[in-house]
Amino acid sequence: MTLQQLRYAIAIADCNSMNKAAQSLFISQPSLSASIRELENEIGITIYKRTNRGITITPEGEEFLGYARQVTEQYELINNKYVEKRNIKKKFSVSTQHYSFAVKAFVETVKEFGMDEYEFAVHETKTYEVIENVKNFKSELGILYMNDFNGKVISKILDENNLEFMELFDCKTYVYLWEGNPLAKKEVISMEDLQEYPCLSFDQGANNSFYFAEEVLSANVYKKIIKANDRATMLNLMRGLNGYTLCSGIISEELNGYDYKAVPLATEELMTIGYVSRKNSTLSHIGKKYVVELMKFKDNAL
Repeated sequence: MTLQQLRYAIAIADCNSMNKAAQSLFISQPSLSASIRELENEIGITIYKRTNRGITITPEGEEFLGYARQVTEQYELINNKYVEKRNIKKKFSVSTQHYSFAVKAFVETVKEFGMDEYEFAVHETKTYEVIENVKNFKSELGILYMNDFNGKVISKILDENNLEFMELFDCKTYVYLWEGNPLAKKEVISMEDLQEYPCLSFDQGANNSFYFAEEVLSANVYKKIIKANDRATMLNLMRGLNGYTLCSGIISEELNGYDYKAVPLATEELMTIGYVSRKNSTLSHIGKKYVVELMKFKDNAL
């Protein structure tokens, strides 16, 4: 296995086409195909399935490409620093369910390290993509919650993908709503109180299982429910339709604004907030700093 073969494999994935990849690499398509076949034979997996309509990446291929990207990026860092004598920015990326506190912690981490030496990325996305991004090295850490309902399913998926969940803190369940909602003045809200108001839930796309829901009590039957796919839309629906969502109660007013409230829900349901990382790997210095920033929200929990 050579560095060149790894670059070839990555180029095919980036172009989503064997022909386009060959053109970008300035080699013939038969030569590229032969190189990839040799690589697949050596490592014992199929990276790409070839069909009349083009190529698709296999699950094993996705994992391999994640490692391949990491190897080639590390090579470029070494080459640029010691051979080309050029400085190149280090990368730090986080994926998270739709948590404003996770974004706030990211903001503070960026401020601490600055953007002169680092290239940062934060992906506020679906639950399954949080896991996939860590698995495929797109993100160093993934922030999500687990509880008694989804814990076994999520843990099984993490274990199958050589990932692990590290607990940060436990939270009670809160109703998050606009301050103008008639329920916002209550000290505690019951499920009966919520019946006539639309429940807002983050859309999980193709992986729309109860176990991947970002909201607790996802298996409940709701009289009114609206799916949304970003936090700004969710806030607009709260304000425009008196909608609500169920959350950890840990919010960043600095980012979401001061027009929203988190009111305790009358339930014993707990959420455990934590981060997903790759097994047997040590967090980077900046990754550890990000975890420290997350832990500052522990006092806001429960």
